Amino acid sequence: MKAKQKNKYLLSLVIVWALTMSVFLGGCGKQETNMDPENTSVAKEAGLEPAVNPNDEIVLAGYRNIAPGVDDAYYCSVILYVWEPLITMDAAGQPAAKLAESWEVSEDAKTWTFHLKEGVVFHDGTPFNADAVLYNFDRMRFEVKTSGFYNLNIDSFYPNLDQVNKVDDYTVELTFTEASPTLLYTMTNFGSAVFSPNCFDENYNFTGIAQGTGPFKIVDNVKDEYVLLERNEDYWGEKAAAKTIRVKTIPDVNTRFSALKSGEIMGVIDLKAITPALAVELEKDDNFAITTTNSTMIDFLCMNGKRAPFDDVRMRQAISLLIDRSAITDNIYLGYASPTSNILNYSTPFYKEFPVEYDAEKAKELIKKVLGDEKTTLTYLIQQDNTEQKAEAELIASLLQGVGIDVTIESYDWATIKEMMANGDYDLARAQQGLSNMEAITIFKRFMYSTGDQNVNYSLGVNDTEIDSLIDLADAELDLQKRQDIYDKLQEISVERQPVLPLYNERTLMVYNKKLTGYEAQIYGLDLAKVRWVD
Repeated sequence: MKAKQKNKYLLSLVIVWALTMSVFLGGCGKQETNMDPENTSVAKEAGLEPAVNPNDEIVLAGYRNIAPGVDDAYYCSVILYVWEPLITMDAAGQPAAKLAESWEVSEDAKTWTFHLKEGVVFHDGTPFNADAVLYNFDRMRFEVKTSGFYNLNIDSFYPNLDQVNKVDDYTVELTFTEASPTLLYTMTNFGSAVFSPNCFDENYNFTGIAQGTGPFKIVDNVKDEYVLLERNEDYWGEKAAAKTIRVKTIPDVNTRFSALKSGEIMGVIDLKAITPALAVELEKDDNFAITTTNSTMIDFLCMNGKRAPFDDVRMRQAISLLIDRSAITDNIYLGYASPTSNILNYSTPFYKEFPVEYDAEKAKELIKKVLGDEKTTLTYLIQQDNTEQKAEAELIASLLQGVGIDVTIESYDWATIKEMMANGDYDLARAQQGLSNMEAITIFKRFMYSTGDQNVNYSLGVNDTEIDSLIDLADAELDLQKRQDIYDKLQEISVERQPVLPLYNERTLMVYNKKLTGYEAQIYGLDLAKVRWVD
């Protein structure tokens, strides 16, 4: 049997098992709907579905707590449309106006002037103006605040920021010690979140429910259970289509599947909302539809570059060549993912396409050069209760065993995996990364810079003066085309040297009941304000 056929055969066995278990488990927790039996019976006899009140509460669910609350830097995710940023992104990932409606930049790119939208008020009635923006910058400068989404870190979003000044009630000026030509990209969404100054204590921590300017406001939030949203009737723009939306936290994907089937929830939202296998299974039912688009998430294998064998670039290249990424995306993710060898996610406008190489014979040659006849065992870390990661790991382990390398697969919670990676107690580890903003240099700095946080925290062992110099050069470059040229070079280096091993770019994938309309996947989440009951 040829190598590629053998790989796909092995993978198919894993997938058959995974899909069977997912569907079997998904049916175990089926619940009955709360619809009145008598009304349902009458409606069925008449050949009609019961009428839907447009003001009825819509219930959705995600795998994690989308509103972690007062201990989170943002209180809730941007996908709830409670708070709004100064700068958002359009469907192509380009910066777009939100609470800042226009801006100018100086020729040296050191001074940015933002003109704020007038007539906007926070949910608590506080006016949105320059004073509110300055307060939010003071909060960022006070200290780094942690979040389950992206940390609130002034140095990440606004490197080299010198001053933030109020020009007038609706104009704010930012000055930098160094040129910042791509500032708008770092400001998108989480980079320029704005809250009412009345939300916080003297240490800029939330004292209660977040008060934003968005089309929804939070009226109740029970951690790890649900968050209840209500339409903001005083919203400055087009009002939300739904009156109330409840978003439940349901960690187990099979339970979410059952909740959809039973009618307990009408749709799933957020990243990892549903597995492709379960989404396809639901789509077989005429009551459900899939919505999907590109995602900011990229999934990859980390390799411990601080010790053998992955301190040798040839070994990293060999593993990359050995893995048939298309087999993984076609069979495990059913086409809802795109193979990649680039560390940069395809959602950013700075992304460059590279061919994805698969050459098992060349991989064997490289492994032979590194290991010779020496036998070795690798520790491969995956996140527990993750069916897809388990299927991937079993496939990759079988490929490595075929070239004389034993693999021990170990599963832990993500916090334990991160600790083991930081301590260098692993060889391979499955990880993923989303884009906190659309500025490519953020990823290069984190993963490829000698002192980058993910480089250090994941024990990647990248320490290259050429790479550091290129990142520094890009950071100082004013001309966006020249900056892009440097980014292209850094992407080429990442493909060649594999500081991490990219597997695929995810797709935002969600399923919803056709009783809803306006349910359309976006790069990050969906436009919740457009979701409503079908008339």
